[in-house]
Amino acid sequence: MSYLIDYYNKFNEEKRFDSRHGQVEYRVTMHYIEKMLKKIKEKKAAEQIRIFDIGAGTGRYAVPLADAGYEVHALELVKHNLSRMKAKSDKVRARQGNALDLKKYPSDYFDLTLLFGPMYHLFTKEDKIRALSEAKRVTAPGGIIMVAYCMNEYGLISYAFREGHLKDCLEQGRIDADFHCISKEEDLYDYVRIEDIDYLNEQTDLKRLTILSPDGPANYIRPALKAMTGEEFEFFVQYQTAAAERSDLIGAAAHTVDILLKE
Repeated sequence: MSYLIDYYNKFNEEKRFDSRHGQVEYRVTMHYIEKMLKKIKEKKAAEQIRIFDIGAGTGRYAVPLADAGYEVHALELVKHNLSRMKAKSDKVRARQGNALDLKKYPSDYFDLTLLFGPMYHLFTKEDKIRALSEAKRVTAPGGIIMVAYCMNEYGLISYAFREGHLKDCLEQGRIDADFHCISKEEDLYDYVRIEDIDYLNEQTDLKRLTILSPDGPANYIRPALKAMTGEEFEFFVQYQTAAAERSDLIGAAAHTVDILLKE
């Protein structure tokens, strides 16, 4: 994990979310979080809803959810991010830890579990299955798990083709014959396809409620988003919210969020 820790000690996660492409991802994701919380409230009535944010970063989701009155627990690997999250709010029950080992948390406890960062940085099927299995274990029966992934086509199109690294990728064995990205720990990010996500769900016996892209084409058109007027940008956010679940658009986006039910 040393590559990852070094990276996030330097990477400005707040700046990414403050950018317009980051705002699209955040706002559409929050739209779906609120949608899932509404479903949970219909079942739990007046009971306190418990949320677990695994790989919480600097608390971009955890803090506003705690401020809204939910019982929010957060786990973050990087001390720098954890410190920033704690500085924002004392309402989040935050600690340092790893998505592969949630033994400090009880089984069947959380109503909504967010697994938004870890799957980006796990490089084997075994580790991905372990992280998803741990998230499932701590989630209550009937609870919801939201899992974010970085998508293969975005990595391939943006890095190999648009940025001109195709030759290097081929020589280094970072693209297979089927144009599937092959990442190592030092590459920091791992990229998947929808069939890879389906496989993980099958292995962990989780039922999909829906799968969506929170950012769609936003990362491909960053300069255009930046140049938009405020009104135009709001229309784009509306567009992406409306188009988020379209199956003909999901796979090529930068990020995908899989919404799962623990039966």
